[in-house]
Amino acid sequence: MYPDHSRNVPAQRAVEVHHPTPYPPAVVTPAPVVPVQPNAVPAVASIVLPDGRVVTGYAINPAHPEPVAAKPAVSRAAVNVALGGVGFLAVCGGLILLTSFIAALTAFITQLITLAAVIFGGWIAVQIFSASGHQGGGTTVNIRKAVIKRNHFHS
Repeated sequence: MYPDHSRNVPAQRAVEVHHPTPYPPAVVTPAPVVPVQPNAVPAVASIVLPDGRVVTGYAINPAHPEPVAAKPAVSRAAVNVALGGVGFLAVCGGLILLTSFIAALTAFITQLITLAAVIFGGWIAVQIFSASGHQGGGTTVNIRKAVIKRNHFHS
C-alpha cells in the first residue's frame, strides 16, 4: 500500500474476532421399521430397446385420483324461472324508462306551445295597441298625397 521509504505507516488496530456458538444438533428418533408383507407380488416387465439391450423392472401403476363428487344438475324449471325473472325485470325497467321519456316529451311540447302562445299573443297585443294608438292620438296625414291633392285641386 505504501512504498518502503514512506514514514507514514498506518496505525495497527486491535481486531476482535467473534465466533458463532453452534447449537447442539436435534436428536431425531427414527421410527421403528415394521416389516409388511405386500398384498401381491408385482409383475416384472422387460423391454427390448432398439439397440438390443433389455431393460427389466417393475411396472408402475398410475395413481388414480379420487373421483370427484358429481355436481347436482340444475333443473330446467329453476333455469326457466330465473330467466323469466330477469326478462320480467328488463321489461319493467324498459317500461319505466319509456314512461319517463313520454312524460318528458309531453312537458317539452307543452313548453313549446306555451312559448309560441306567449310570442304570438305578444305580437297580436303589439299590433292592437300600435293601431289603436294611431287612431286615438290624432290624424295621420301623408304629406305627399296632400301636396298632390292640393296641387291637383288648384290646377
